[in-house]
Amino acid sequence: MAQRPQLHVTIITAQHGVFDGPAEAVNAPGSEGRMTILPRHAPLLTTLDLGELRIRERGEEIGVFVAGGFLEVNDNVVTVLADEAERAELIDEQAAEQARQRAQARVEQSRGDQGAEAAAIAELNRAVGRLRVAEVHRQRGGRRRLPPEQQEQQF
Repeated sequence: MAQRPQLHVTIITAQHGVFDGPAEAVNAPGSEGRMTILPRHAPLLTTLDLGELRIRERGEEIGVFVAGGFLEVNDNVVTVLADEAERAELIDEQAAEQARQRAQARVEQSRGDQGAEAAAIAELNRAVGRLRVAEVHRQRGGRRRLPPEQQEQQF
């Protein structure tokens, strides 16, 4: 039986590597909407939005919080250069909630100062996004094993 083609996925930030390994598919929050990358995808360079990037690997889904950056696809290699990225299982929900509360307070304090308010809103959006990805991961019970009939389907 011929081996199915796979993607190689690398997710990095300026500070650290987040994921490096094979995958069957990647589902990412592109700036123009969600996108699924499968083997033999056409070359692509796009910007990323804030949200959950999902990697399907051997029938399991791995969640990664991303906040901005770029995604490139070329020859079955998916490279993500993220402004921020964190594997869902490593998100500290308590710390993320504290960050959300601090950001909310900064938004309220910065009313009237457009620059400071925009920065505080961006910080709040990142904190809320991180919390959402952690919550989804927790609700799934960690890595999620997909039923066999869904392993063949796109995200």
